Amino acid sequence: MANSIDTSFATDLKYRLEYGGLRFLIGLVRLVPLDTACDISAFFWRVLGKRNRRHTRALANLERAFPEKAPEERERIAIAAWDNLGRVMVETMNIDRIIKDPSRLHVTNGHWIDRYKDKMGPALIVTMHMGNWEIGMWPITAAGVRPAGVYRSVKNPYVDRYLREQRQALYPGGLFGRGRTAGEDETQKTARLIMDYVRQGGRLGFISDLYDRNGIEVPFFGHLAKSMPIAAMIARRVGARIWIGRCIRIGNRSVFEINVNELRIPRTKNQAEDIRSITAAIQRYFEIWIRENPEQFMWSNRRWS
Repeated sequence: MANSIDTSFATDLKYRLEYGGLRFLIGLVRLVPLDTACDISAFFWRVLGKRNRRHTRALANLERAFPEKAPEERERIAIAAWDNLGRVMVETMNIDRIIKDPSRLHVTNGHWIDRYKDKMGPALIVTMHMGNWEIGMWPITAAGVRPAGVYRSVKNPYVDRYLREQRQALYPGGLFGRGRTAGEDETQKTARLIMDYVRQGGRLGFISDLYDRNGIEVPFFGHLAKSMPIAAMIARRVGARIWIGRCIRIGNRSVFEINVNELRIPRTKNQAEDIRSITAAIQRYFEIWIRENPEQFMWSNRRWS
């Protein structure tokens, strides 16, 4: 019993120290003007990123996606993607400041959201790791639709709670965690919760561009990739809309162009084929947008098996 108490105390102390360190770092970052802090972070990520083992994966993904490009060009894109990630890290610590500054957020088709917001019904908003993906939710939130979101839980409960609180303005409908928090496996519970949430008329946003070992194989840059079918499954089964959002960085500042497009949902007698078709359409949208701005996509993530 004593050992259990000692272990619990040591774990809690570790979590508190990690949380204190994170808050100290965030405090330092927020003392610096946003764009300056982003420039500093981007510099270090460009230098360190190409020394990271995930840089090899990024180059392999780029070679598969763009075999026609020279190795030097793919290297340039990979380093630019690390630059973008470095900026995102700082922006994550300043989300509240960014969404309060209208000069930084340019919504190109917000009139569509305003038109549908009172008759949208249940909806899913999907996006990808591009530009600053969290801000891709902003047009929906700004229209007063009050979306919820799905995110990967952090094991440290103090950090996890802080991250939830920091995103409340973007996800006023709340956040559903998936993964492990404080030793509890939440993934299956989350799947049930989000299905019920959307079925009851909720609006839910999440990222859908990662490799899913249990996913559906659909084309992505000319190769089959196991892709997340959850948005397609929920939309098809509960009659929800799907909106696909993207957030593109303008230049090298924390200024963004954001738009959201509705995806047509087929509802034939073959539900399984409908789900596959929807999943493929989502990935097709992503591919088109990535080809336009490959430097802003997170190539270091796993995408193919």
